[in-house]
Amino acid sequence: MTAEEMGAVDRRTAEEFGVPLESLMESAGSAVATFCLRRYAASSSVAVLCGKGNNGGDGFVAARRLAQAEWQVRVVLLGRMEEVKGAAAVALKRLRGEFSAVIVDEVVDEAGLRACAPVLRDAGLLIDAVVGTGFKPPLRGLAVLLREMVEGLDTPVVAVDLPSGWDADSMEQTANGSFRADAVVTFTAPKVAHIFGHLTRNEKIGGTFGPVVVADIGSPEQAVVSAGGLTWTGASKVLAEKARDVNSNKGKFGHVLVIGGSYGKAGAPAMTSLACLRTGAGLVTAAVPKSIVDTVSGITPELMMVPLAEGTKGAVSFKNLDGAKLDALVKQITVVAVGPGLSTEGDAPAFARQVVEKTTVPVVIDADALNAFAGKAHLLNGRGRVMVLTPHPGEMARLAGLTVKEVEADRVGLARRFALEHKLTLVLKGWRTLVAHPDGSIAVNTSGNPAMAKGGSGDILTGIVAAMLAQFPGDVARAVETAVYLHGLAGDFAAQAMEEHTVLATDTVTHLSDAFRYRVTDVDGLTWICGLRR
Repeated sequence: MTAEEMGAVDRRTAEEFGVPLESLMESAGSAVATFCLRRYAASSSVAVLCGKGNNGGDGFVAARRLAQAEWQVRVVLLGRMEEVKGAAAVALKRLRGEFSAVIVDEVVDEAGLRACAPVLRDAGLLIDAVVGTGFKPPLRGLAVLLREMVEGLDTPVVAVDLPSGWDADSMEQTANGSFRADAVVTFTAPKVAHIFGHLTRNEKIGGTFGPVVVADIGSPEQAVVSAGGLTWTGASKVLAEKARDVNSNKGKFGHVLVIGGSYGKAGAPAMTSLACLRTGAGLVTAAVPKSIVDTVSGITPELMMVPLAEGTKGAVSFKNLDGAKLDALVKQITVVAVGPGLSTEGDAPAFARQVVEKTTVPVVIDADALNAFAGKAHLLNGRGRVMVLTPHPGEMARLAGLTVKEVEADRVGLARRFALEHKLTLVLKGWRTLVAHPDGSIAVNTSGNPAMAKGGSGDILTGIVAAMLAQFPGDVARAVETAVYLHGLAGDFAAQAMEEHTVLATDTVTHLSDAFRYRVTDVDGLTWICGLRR
């Protein structure tokens, strides 16, 4: 949601559904306290940094709740208590009434703020409730000095709604001039910045990012309306969480055909095939040039093989399309994944285009099969069929006839236009991978980390996407979104278990089981859109 949409949600909640702002604020502050009590249980002392607006009001509630839990609480207010108005004033009055021992430092000048330095230094946790979603940068005055004081400490910081100073509508990865944060608790629905921004510091242990969580604070579902056409991939993961029917067999979970490989590129189709199997496809067959059959088959004995005739430099030959050979290849196949390691030599590009054109089953197009359509994107037509493309920015640039810089400058707009024009599903990889659907809607992925920046990661993703499509052919959008989220989540578990430089693409496959078992909503009802629960 945008900041304006979030404000409209709060107004509708109050005016149409009779839920007062004071009630929403109570729920929001309580959610922050609950998160802190569980995540930072060893702290027991906190300094709550509050502004005079509603974000500060959330902070006052959190302070009261933590005091109830017998934490040592101190509040640093940028302004005078008499200047706090509305629902925030109600929250402050209740804090003062129930816990008169909680000191509220009223800060009106630089000297007063510097006098609070020992308060910040001695706290085991800082809560940033200075400004929230409605704020437009930049920070000014005492807030800037407070930010600088916090920056000089190593104390963990939990941001209420957003790190103060961050524009809620920003799609930028970073924001200069905002407070640092180790965790963020926001409310009702993520805002644009929560999805696209790198809001939290990396965890000290493991290569994953700090938590960004969303709390339901009581706004009715009917009041939560957004026109942006953006959703979150993790919301689709429920698709992978339903237990399989007790009367199951391999035929119920699809048969994936992986077409790829060339001399020197046996690893790519092998990794794609392994990921397919680990993600739950009932059967997986790899069709690769005959010279690498033994290498690919060595990845796992469960994999079936089809040798393909070779042409130039060990790439697939057009002879594989003679007569009814292609029909025989795809007979009884549920999904075709084409491209990993395929090569751009000889017949390979034309072969890939023919496979895409002549097969009618769902097809996942990746790597060299995408390069086969460089300058020929008009041949990509998903009308009346399921077609999924998984390009990285370089491949997307070649498909769209743009530079990588131009692709990165308008990722959302480009992905939406391309998916709409070609009536296909586009998975545009990168920071916050996008899943653009034929109807123009886009799901943004928030799982994954820099440890996954290794050769083979794209091949693994192709296998996961193909396997999910094979198992859920009637729910294409959620199947692809779930696949993208699972891939990043498995990478997060791998980075948590290992030093990030040492993670291999196949380590994500190892941790797919952890990803499947993980639930995005915790026991406190908080939805984790970024970071892993301990």
